[in-house]
Amino acid sequence: MPVLEPHPDPKKGQKALLTILGAMLGITVVIAVIATFAAG
Repeated sequence: MPVLEPHPDPKKGQKALLTILGAMLGITVVIAVIATFAAG
């Protein structure tokens, strides 16, 4: 499955994009928390 596959349904593609961004944000927060505990 190519990453730049055109989506017939724009809302489906937007939801996927929001899910990816949300996952990246969540991972960033987790890493920040772990780094804080590791530093402290």
